Amino acid sequence: MTLDELLAAAPTRPDLVVHDGDRVSTADLFRRSRDLAGALNARGIGHGDRVAFQLPIGVDAVVVYRACWAVGVVPVALHPMAGRAQLTHALEQAEPALLLATTDAPLSEFPTAEAVADLTGGAVPAFEGDERDDALVMFTSGSTGVPKGVVHTHASLSYKTAESIDVHGLTADDAVLMPAPLAHVSGLLHGVLVPGAVGAKTVLMSKWDPGRALDLIEQEAVTWMVGPPTFFLGVMDHPDFDPARVTSLRLVSCGGAGVSPAFAARARAELGVVVKRAYGSTEAPTITTSRHDDPPERMVTTDGRAFGGSELRVDDDGELWVRGPELARGYLDADRTAEHFVDDWFRTGDLATLDDGWLTITGRLGDRIIRGGENISATEVEQHLEAHPAVRQAVAVAEPDERLGERVAAFVVATDEFDLAICRDWFEQRGAAKYITPERIELVDEMPVLASGKVDRAALASRLHSGGVP
Repeated sequence: MTLDELLAAAPTRPDLVVHDGDRVSTADLFRRSRDLAGALNARGIGHGDRVAFQLPIGVDAVVVYRACWAVGVVPVALHPMAGRAQLTHALEQAEPALLLATTDAPLSEFPTAEAVADLTGGAVPAFEGDERDDALVMFTSGSTGVPKGVVHTHASLSYKTAESIDVHGLTADDAVLMPAPLAHVSGLLHGVLVPGAVGAKTVLMSKWDPGRALDLIEQEAVTWMVGPPTFFLGVMDHPDFDPARVTSLRLVSCGGAGVSPAFAARARAELGVVVKRAYGSTEAPTITTSRHDDPPERMVTTDGRAFGGSELRVDDDGELWVRGPELARGYLDADRTAEHFVDDWFRTGDLATLDDGWLTITGRLGDRIIRGGENISATEVEQHLEAHPAVRQAVAVAEPDERLGERVAAFVVATDEFDLAICRDWFEQRGAAKYITPERIELVDEMPVLASGKVDRAALASRLHSGGVP
């Protein structure tokens, strides 16, 4: 099934997308996307061609996706915060036939960029797509190096959409609050495809603001949210937070670093919802999660399990390999594809353990701290730190050391007194190995984050390397 067919089969509603006070019906969204599809056809842009866009969170981004899928064009989603260097790199890889951008987007500085509103006229051609066709080019967040252009097919995204609806138990009565950019895999999946396919309401936020999020949850009867812990910490820490304002919420699914048992317990208690961890990437969206009716202890102590046709394995180095119907077909770069996609398996670069099918991510190959020859998982250190009542958030990184090679340093957002002496006592109380105990604690007001909402570990590490810790 193609994505156009999947979305066309959904129940209709008068408020399919809500954004900045506008309510766009299913019929309105269909009309706008078909108008744009006709305009693409009038430009000679059709099946297999690529259209790159850099748009803010909003209805136009949804329209561009749907218009492209209607005529077999491949959308190239560029993050709203991507700068000129990233854009140049992306465009060199993708070679799009058309660039679409708002006037304030960095992509608008490219001479051939146009506005969505400027594309008019033309008829939608008769088109019959194939699920094996390319449906998306999306770039990784860049947290592990130069962003890579990931290529998904209609089959991979259709499968993942249907699986997500089933696993989360979603219906047309649900409503999702989506603050992530729609050019991010979470934004695309949970803000465009899943609600669009089930006929649920999508509430888009132009910019993340915890106070505004509280208003929208209450006003729009939001039932589920997906995002990194920083989003939910912001809501719970907001001075206007009141559990009575979030009674419609029933499900919170978190991915990314920092999803500790302590965070999950707090979110479950204060938000009054089912809280579960999930794991995925641009290449393998939400490859594991928990079902909405799984045991609560598994939801908060593991990253879930694979469903349907997905498979997991951990190699001798502790790296997680995955394969399944939701996998991208590869990268735009053939050499990178050969390196990471091997015999239908995708090498994730993440360290993990498997317990009777339940996955726990313990860190990244690149996030390992090697102290005197001992491999230390940054995630394990962070879990110990975040179990302390004074620690709201913690990130462990490697600090260069002449004698040991590396030693453990940690950046901490604390709600009460916390220093190196307290840290050492805490790790000893918890029976943690001495060699994983942080040897440096840096208190910060907040963690730097990437555009995706993930903690920018590289930025924190650079502070240590340059001596630029405030």
